[in-house]
Amino acid sequence: MSFACSKGRDSLMITVFGSINMDLIATTERLPKPGETVAGNGFATAAGGKGANQALAARRAGRYVHMAGAVGKDAFAADALALLDEAGTDLSLVKHVDGPTGTALILVGGDGENMIAVVPGANGLVTPADAEIAIGRMNEGDMLMLQLEVPVAAVERALSAARAKGITSILNLAPLIPDAPRLGRLADIVIANETEFERLAGQNGMDTQEREAALVRLHQETGQTLIVTLGGDGVIAIRDGVISRAQGLAIDPVDTVGAGDTFCGYFAASLDDVDFPTALRRAAVAGSLACLKSGAQPSIPLSEEVADRI
Repeated sequence: MSFACSKGRDSLMITVFGSINMDLIATTERLPKPGETVAGNGFATAAGGKGANQALAARRAGRYVHMAGAVGKDAFAADALALLDEAGTDLSLVKHVDGPTGTALILVGGDGENMIAVVPGANGLVTPADAEIAIGRMNEGDMLMLQLEVPVAAVERALSAARAKGITSILNLAPLIPDAPRLGRLADIVIANETEFERLAGQNGMDTQEREAALVRLHQETGQTLIVTLGGDGVIAIRDGVISRAQGLAIDPVDTVGAGDTFCGYFAASLDDVDFPTALRRAAVAGSLACLKSGAQPSIPLSEEVADRI
């Protein structure tokens, strides 16, 4: 399996500052209702964590990638980093701390939908000092990707330091936490799903026209690039005053766990190679393909698989 990068891609380094987990995945015919027990029909473990997933997606898309975060000193640590290491991701910014590696407990229903509970573990010990170290290794013009599975103070420091150094920051507003709207204002590019965008915009239950109006309003206020993923309905975004839309693939999903992270990683990897609408389309296709296999990281497609479907 080859992940070699062309010379045209060598200049941009992507650093992902975020979570690293081990996913414990049970499959069921349908997801349980509150208080209900249902029979499972399968169990597997897979490397995960939104940060690690996005790092692997960017790496499989062809970029050089640094992963910055933390794992524990337990049996899960090596497995949580295995696919990143195999892909050639730089792991020198991953620290090993006392305690458990982060874990995600995932239920996947027969229709591909999922329920997830995340136990932070080592991710909860990522600090603002770690953010300073990560940004210190970057150069002006590089790209920083963040999510919200490590402490808010660390994310905020990373965003502030990136802006001061001229580093482009991409913040995925997931998982949705109370500080998400405030942190969202600190990034150059924000990626959110429908629910996360409603929190950012301060408006619930938006229809299509209201969502587009909110995109325009926020973009005029902040100048940020804003991207809203819409599941099977594709993606809508605004950049430099222009609305763009892209569709993924028509599929029957097996497991949607890694789709959003795959979108984020492929989008970041594509951004300075192709025009903005094409980057959205490539990311949307990659996210669709990620729904066709189980597990967050095992499902992330290779660059040539995505190219074949665009």
